[in-house]
Amino acid sequence: MARYFYSSDIASFLIDNETRILGALTENYPLQNLAILQTNAWREQIRILKLSLREFSDGHIFFEFAIPRMGKRADCVFIINGLVFIVEFKVGEDHYSSYAIEQVVDYSLDLKNFHEGSHHQKLIPLLVATNAPSRRNKLTVSTDNLFDIIFANSANLSDVIRFAVFEIEAPPIDAEIWADSRYKPTPTIVEAAQALYNNHSVEDISRSDSGAINLTQTSDCINRIITSTDAENTKSICFVTGVPGAGKTLAGLNIATQNMKFGDDHSVFLSGNGPLVDVLREALARNIVATSKYAGVKVTKATASRSANAFIQNIHHFRDEYVGKEEAPSDRIVVFDEAQRAWTNEQLSGFMRRKKGRLDFNQSEPQFLIDVMNRHESCTVICLIGGGQEINRGEAGLEEWLEALRTYFPDWVIHYSNLIVEDTNYLNNDELKHWLTTNGRQETDLHLAVSVRSFRSENASAFVQSVLSSNVQEARTLYETLRNDNYPVVLTRNLDTAKQWLRKSARGSERTGLVASAGAYRLRPLGLSVKHNIDAPIWFLNDKDDVRSSYFLEEVATEFDIQGLELDWTCVCWDGDLYFQNGKWNRRKFKGTKWQNINDEFVKRYLTNAYRVLLTRARQGMVIFVPHGDTKDETRLPEFYDGTFEYLRSIGIRQI
Repeated sequence: MARYFYSSDIASFLIDNETRILGALTENYPLQNLAILQTNAWREQIRILKLSLREFSDGHIFFEFAIPRMGKRADCVFIINGLVFIVEFKVGEDHYSSYAIEQVVDYSLDLKNFHEGSHHQKLIPLLVATNAPSRRNKLTVSTDNLFDIIFANSANLSDVIRFAVFEIEAPPIDAEIWADSRYKPTPTIVEAAQALYNNHSVEDISRSDSGAINLTQTSDCINRIITSTDAENTKSICFVTGVPGAGKTLAGLNIATQNMKFGDDHSVFLSGNGPLVDVLREALARNIVATSKYAGVKVTKATASRSANAFIQNIHHFRDEYVGKEEAPSDRIVVFDEAQRAWTNEQLSGFMRRKKGRLDFNQSEPQFLIDVMNRHESCTVICLIGGGQEINRGEAGLEEWLEALRTYFPDWVIHYSNLIVEDTNYLNNDELKHWLTTNGRQETDLHLAVSVRSFRSENASAFVQSVLSSNVQEARTLYETLRNDNYPVVLTRNLDTAKQWLRKSARGSERTGLVASAGAYRLRPLGLSVKHNIDAPIWFLNDKDDVRSSYFLEEVATEFDIQGLELDWTCVCWDGDLYFQNGKWNRRKFKGTKWQNINDEFVKRYLTNAYRVLLTRARQGMVIFVPHGDTKDETRLPEFYDGTFEYLRSIGIRQI
C-alpha cells in the first residue's frame, strides 16, 4: 500500500497546478471508475488548503495518507512547526458528525500507536466540516502526546491552525523521514481475519518487532512442514503453543488463507470456540459486502456469508459431517484453533449417544478428527494449543491428542513446540513427554513467546500469571513494568466508577466491555447477569448506538464468550467464586441458594483458567471491580471479597 498519493512542501503545493495535483491523486486511486463526487471533494479540499496554508509555507502536506491496519486513508496530513495535523474533510457538511469525529480520532490513534515516526510526536486530529458553524476549540493533550480533536470550517481553517501552532511548542520534524518510518500495526483478530482474507500478508498487518518476527518464523516453519509433507507423501501434525495474546489464531488464519489459494490443497480454519467462529464469520461477511460495494460490485449478505462460512467452520459441525461416512474431506490442510478444548472420549461418546443416537461411538474428538484426516494419502493438521486455557469440563487438553497419535496413528509425523515438554501448563504427563521426545520432532519456532495483543506491554500475560500464582513479588515488579509501558491496570469497588474509567480511557472507536466468569452468579444484584447469553457478533461488532453492543456496558461477557477475542479496555468483574483468603486462592461454585467448595482438581483448574482468560482480554488496559459485598446477604458477605481486594491492592494495583 502506497504511503500517500501526493506529497509536497507547502510552499510548492501553494503554487502547484490544481490539475497536476488531481492527476497524482486519481493516478493512485484504486478504483477504475473514479466517482465524480470524490474528484469534486478533492478539488474543494485543494482550493480550501491553498487559501488556508499561505502563512505556513515552511510546512509539508500529504494527501490520502495510508492507515493500513484500518484499510483506510486520512484525507490529508500536514506538518507545521513540529505539529502533525491529521485532517478529515467533510465537504458540504453543515455539522460535525459523531461518525466523522470518531473517524479522524481513530486515524490519529492508529498513527500514534503503530506508526513509529508518530510515537513521540504531537498529533492533532482536525475535522473540517466546510459549511459547519465555528466551534470554540480547546487544546487538551493526553499523556501520549495525542491532542483532543479540534474543529474548523472552510472559512476559519487558517485561524484554527494558527491557534494550535501559536499555543503548542514542538521540535522540528523531517516530514519525509516521518512519513516513511516503519508502520508496526497490531490488529485485532477481527481486523486480521479481514485483512488476510483480502490477500494481505501477515507482514503487512503485524508489528515488525520481536513479536512479529516470532509470528513470521512460526508461519514459515509450518509452511515448510506442509511443503515437506506434500513432497514426501506423508501425514503430519503440528502443535503450536503460545502465551495469551501471542497470535496463535492469527498464525492459524495466516496458514489457512495462504493455502486457500492453491488448487487441490483446500484448507479450512476450524474452532470449537462458537463465539469466535460466529464473530469472525459475521465480520468477514460484513467486510466482503462493504469492500464489494466500494469496488462497485453488489454482493448480497447471504452470498458473503456462504463464502465466510466455508472458510471458518465450527469444529463440532466439521466433526458431525463425517460421522458415519468413509470419504476424505476436501480439505488437506486443517487448522484446529483452541485444540486443547477438543472433547474427551467420555464427553464426545456421551454426546453422540444422547444427541445423535450413536450408541456404538467410542472415540475422543482428537482421535476422531485425526481419523477423518487419515483418509488422505497426505495431509497436514495444525493444532493451536493454549496453555492453561481449558475452561470447561470435558475438554481434553493436549494429552488426548498425544494418546490418540501414540495408540492409533504411529505413522504420523509429529512436530511440536519445545514448550510442550518444558512447561507443565501444556503437558503434565511424564510418560507422554518421554514418548513425544522419542517419537516427535521438536521445533522451537512453533512457540509464540511474545504477546502482541497488548501492544502497549508484552508483560501483561506474565503479570496475570504471577497474580494467579500468588507470586506477590513478581507481580509487583511486573505491575511497575506495565505502568512504565502505559498499560494501566486499576482497581475499584464501585461499578459505576469502573464504567466511568472505561469511558474516559477509550478514545475514538476503541471498544470497551464488561467481563466476568460464568460462575459469577452473585453479581446479579449489581445488574450483571452471567446467565444472560450475549449475542457475540452484535456485542463485539456493533456500534455505540446499539444497546446490545459491548460499548453500552450493560451486558457482560463470560470466558466462553470472549476466549480468543479481545477488547481495547475491559472491566473484569470479580465474584466470590475465586477469592483470596489466608494467603491462597479458594474456589467455589454457586448452586441453588449457596456457595459450595470445589474439591475436584480439574474443576479448580478450569476456574483459574477462566480468570486467566478474563484478565488477558484487554489490549490497552483494564479495571478490576471487586464488590464490597453485603452483610445482609449470606451469599455476598464482605469476607468473600475483601481478601481478594486487599491481595490485589498489596501487589500495588492503584485504586480509583
